[in-house]
Formats: sequence, C-alpha cells, structure tokens
Amino acid sequence: MGTSATPATAAESAPANGSVSFWYAETGLPEPRPRLDGPAEADVCVVGGGFTGLWTAYYLKKADPSLRVTVLERRFCGYGASGRNGGWLYSGFAGRGVFARRYGREAATGMQRAMNEAVDEVIRVAAAEGIEADIVKGGVLEVARNPAQLARLKAFVAEEHAYGQQEQVLLGAAESAARIGVAGTLGGSWGPHGARIQPVKLLRGLARACEELGVTVHEATPVTEIRPGIGSAPARALTPYGTVSARFVLRATEGFTAGLRGERRTWLPMNSSMIVTDPLPSEFWAGAGWEGRETLGDMAHAYMYAQRTADDRIALGGRGVPYRFGSRVDHDGATQRRTVEQLRDILLRFFPSAGAYVGPHTGVAHAWSGVLGVPRDWCSTVELDPASGLGWAGGYVGSGVTTTNLAARTLRDLVLREYAGPGAAADTALTTLPWVGHAVRRWEPEPLRWLGVHGMYAAYHAADRQESGGRAGTSPIARIADVVSGRH
Repeated sequence: MGTSATPATAAESAPANGSVSFWYAETGLPEPRPRLDGPAEADVCVVGGGFTGLWTAYYLKKADPSLRVTVLERRFCGYGASGRNGGWLYSGFAGRGVFARRYGREAATGMQRAMNEAVDEVIRVAAAEGIEADIVKGGVLEVARNPAQLARLKAFVAEEHAYGQQEQVLLGAAESAARIGVAGTLGGSWGPHGARIQPVKLLRGLARACEELGVTVHEATPVTEIRPGIGSAPARALTPYGTVSARFVLRATEGFTAGLRGERRTWLPMNSSMIVTDPLPSEFWAGAGWEGRETLGDMAHAYMYAQRTADDRIALGGRGVPYRFGSRVDHDGATQRRTVEQLRDILLRFFPSAGAYVGPHTGVAHAWSGVLGVPRDWCSTVELDPASGLGWAGGYVGSGVTTTNLAARTLRDLVLREYAGPGAAADTALTTLPWVGHAVRRWEPEPLRWLGVHGMYAAYHAADRQESGGRAGTSPIARIADVVSGRH
C-alpha cells in the first residue's frame, strides 16, 4: 500500500500501448511452445488456447487420463480475450432473458445457479493446482450515477431476486460509497458471486496444469479450417504445418472465430479496451476505499468495468471502437489514442481525486484492446454434434472468465457421454442447461454488420448523454437500440 504514484504535473510519459495487455507486463510475453510439426492424431483436438480450450482440456484429462487431448493455438495461450480482459470472475452470463423466454424461467434459473457455482469452482481449482492469481472474492458492485441509471438498478435487483438471487442487495448512496467512493453515486447494488483476478496468472497456471496432466499444447499453430468427420473418417483441424485428426474437434476461438473458413458471420468480434493506472498512493485509497476489492461496474448503456489490482492500480475498461469492418481484429492489442482519452475521462469522472496522479500525459501505465465473441442474439452457446465430431463453446459477450469454466465442464460431459456408448449415454445436470444446443442465426453481411454495430453504439452513447442530463427513465433511444440489436 502507499505506493509510488507520480503526480500529474511530473514529466510527460506515454503509456505502453498494446503488447497484448498489461497483465503480461510482470513476466513479459511468453515464448510460444513448439508448433505442430506434421500430421497428428488425437481423441479430442481443441482449437484455441484460451480459457475455454484449456479448461476443456484440463477437465477431460482429469476425468479420463487415457484420452489423447491436443490443444492448437495460433499465437500463444492467452493471446486473445483470456489474456486481455478486466479480471472479472463473476456469475453474469450472456442470454439469461432469452433463455427464460425460450426455454422457461426454471431453466434459466438453473443456468444462473450453475454460474454462481462456477465462480467457486475456478477458485477451488486455482487453490488445488497451486495457482496464485491475485484472487479476492469481494463480490460485484454496480453503481448508478443518474436517475435513469438508478431506476434500471432497482429493476436489475428485482430481476435478480426473480431468478433466485436473494443475496443481491440494493444499496443507498451512502452504503454504496462506503464500499467504493465513486463520485455522484445515487445508489448501488452488491452481489457476492464475483472475484477479482489477474487473468494471465490464472491462465498460465492452468496451461501448466494441463501439460502436467499430459495434454499436448502446440502454439504458433493457426488453424485455418475445421472439417467435419464423414462416415468413419474423423473430424480434422487444418493448419499450415499439418492436420490433426480426431474423433472430436472442439472450437474454442471466441472473438477470433471469424478467421476460420466458413465462420465469418458466426460470431461478431466486438472490441473492448482498457487502461490501467500507475500504482496509486495511500492518500488516494483513503478516500476511494475499495477495501473489499469488489469488481466495479455501472448501469450506463455503454458501461464501464474496473478492478483494484493487487499492486493498487485501477484497471478500467469500456467500449472504444466497437467493431472493425469485415470482422478484422487489432494488432497485439494496439489501442486508438482517443479511446485511451475516453477511458481516462471515465476514470476521472468516477474518481476526481485521481486527477492529482492521472493527467493528460501521465499516470496511465498501459492501454490495450481485445475482441470478444458476440452471437446475433447475444446468447452464449455450447454444442457437440456426435455425427460430425464437431463441437464448440463461446459467444460470451464479454462475460467469459467464469462462463468458460462452465462451458468446458459441459463440453467434457458431452464428450464423455459419447465415449460411454449408446447404452450408457445419459444427461448430466450440465448437459441439460438451456445453452446446450441453442441455435443462433448468423450475422448480416457487410456493410450491414458494420453499420448496425456502429449505429447501435452511437445510439447507446447518445442515450447515456441524454440520461446524464437528469432524465428520470431510460432513454427511448436505448430502448430502440436494444430491440434493433437483438439484445432484448
């Protein structure tokens, strides 16, 4: 505590930009593991070395050590969203309202319970595997800073209770500020199912645990196409260095899915950006509080998310440029200057006293971006087709750190059910959850995709500006954007 922040009047210095993310700053970017060298066979081939892929490999080998499990990763494990996110291990997930309308509230409530349990499962495995990932289970604090946000906050708490989340509490302005001193807070909501983590530390420990179990991991091995099995021929993952044939090929590529042949319109790679400050001194924290290390969010339409890091920085994220034409992705997390400025402005609106340490040209240590996978109906899914040997999980819409764990255990159960044979095949509590086999239509072609996404976020920003003027209820602009986008 009481670390060495530099006053904003000190010499100017540009923040590090890109280099994948700040979370790699402590140890540097890893040297990739050996790439695939020629054709290979496996029982299960997992495409993608992020949390979904590694958790899936981990649970498969724990359940059946005899399985030959291979992970293929285009750069290095954690290069995508798993190594760039805000470090929120929490129980929110994409699609609860849609699942409730389509499959019934009881099914959606069961999914919510499974997500709550998944937070604790990640923490349990980290402890069991000796993974030190700066985990503090301080819960999730959402704040409202204008009357319209406060109305949505109250509705949010009522909805949580309707899904069995009785532990979600509504806080007054003073109660919320006692947890985290966010300027202008009118009220807050706190729930226990959330933890702060350092995501790269968790991911590296998980990759190590996979290899110790006997999982084969090939990095610097981009998969260009996944082909289904036909008849007795196995499914295949094609790379420039050879093809892996397997009974099951599982796609775990999230925001990079559009780079696979035939998948350009499957999930949209939505961009999210982050900044992290220099370590802030004890004088700042005396006013800001944040002693519980809660993850912090707000009720804006173009929302923010933040955490207090283990070394007393604020890591804060939100939307910058939301989408690049043609489903392109960034280069190693490089972030536009105006996005950095927008995020700095949010930081200073929430914590004006940070202005003594964070100025226009100093106090921000690092900025980066990443992409997350967004299905057309904004619902995450898990699927395994025994006939083709293909499966997938993803479309987490930015809520993936915990969801990946539940998805992986669900994929494990689906795969093991097939290995057990027809006579022994049976559903588990996970394979009956409503996201299993949930069908989603594809995104529109360009330029409709680009126009739609940019129009949607322009509408949300306009709605936030309108509401900041004191409007009592949600802006009609946001309501229209919700309907057009398919989010509600």
